[in-house]
Amino acid sequence: MSRKPVQAQAGERSRLELQFDKPQLLGRLFGEYDRNLIAIENRLGVYVSARGNKVQVEGEASAIARTRDILTGLYNRLVRGEDIDAGAVEAVISMTAEPMLDGIVRVEQNDGPPILIRTRKKTIVPRSITQIHYMQMLASKDIIFALGPAGTGKTYLAVAQAVQQLIAGSVDRLILSRPAVEAGERLGFLPGDMKEKVDPYLRPLYDALYDCLPAEQVERRIASGEIEIAPIAFMRGRTLADSFIILDEAQNTTPAQMKMFLTRFGQNSRMVVCGDPKQIDLPDIGKSGLADAVNKLEGVEGIATVRFGAGDVVRHPIVGRIVEAYEGPLD
Repeated sequence: MSRKPVQAQAGERSRLELQFDKPQLLGRLFGEYDRNLIAIENRLGVYVSARGNKVQVEGEASAIARTRDILTGLYNRLVRGEDIDAGAVEAVISMTAEPMLDGIVRVEQNDGPPILIRTRKKTIVPRSITQIHYMQMLASKDIIFALGPAGTGKTYLAVAQAVQQLIAGSVDRLILSRPAVEAGERLGFLPGDMKEKVDPYLRPLYDALYDCLPAEQVERRIASGEIEIAPIAFMRGRTLADSFIILDEAQNTTPAQMKMFLTRFGQNSRMVVCGDPKQIDLPDIGKSGLADAVNKLEGVEGIATVRFGAGDVVRHPIVGRIVEAYEGPLD
């Protein structure tokens, strides 16, 4: 492998050699046409070269240390049987720039139990500092409010955790809901029966399920009632025990709807409420049930609030820049 060395930033240059025990994994570590190494070089201003199972890194000492942690972390993911892609590389690069670097390195270098979610189709690992905190809350708190822009993994990680618990038998049902409110449209103007009217609003929840479970299992579990996907209005009058309950797009609930939903909570259940406080489609944006609930319940025992920002967007990096440009950093 040979590429033109990247111009390092000003400062004294150093060199480090890394050696990996499983050279058969290095092709996947480097990526097709070395795209993972190129991404690291471009972001950190280092030069990476490889021969056999040895990798040399040249650049500023601080950048070399970060490169070592990035390559070691990604390599250990491969050793554990996990996949890495361009998004995973970007996520690890970003996380090594955070103040919590030591905690990330311990997780990535397998000195403690890895933070992950296992489903039938994939193993999911955190891609930002906030996702690490969120995944810890998903495994430990009764009710979690997840706030932030699209693309941060709020709903996806909640669905993955729910699927993991259903597979393990720690809950009997998954209940996925969202308000049928989108950009001023009303259900009465849509064609079809009730299911045909509400399914377009619930499609993101279906997509997350199909990403975590084989299609035939999703359909079988929906038919048996183990997985229920319905508008929030269908929750009234119920007590949801032995269930993992997710409310998506919660910023579009009214305070009355939110109170109704939260009080459905039953024994041996977990509830996750996801929403973006800056994307309210209600006629009166000042009366969002999500904001009202967070204000009233934050700090209550058993309830956690996790706030994502534009820097936590795990889609294409440009999505984070778009969110930042439109909204600015979240408080």
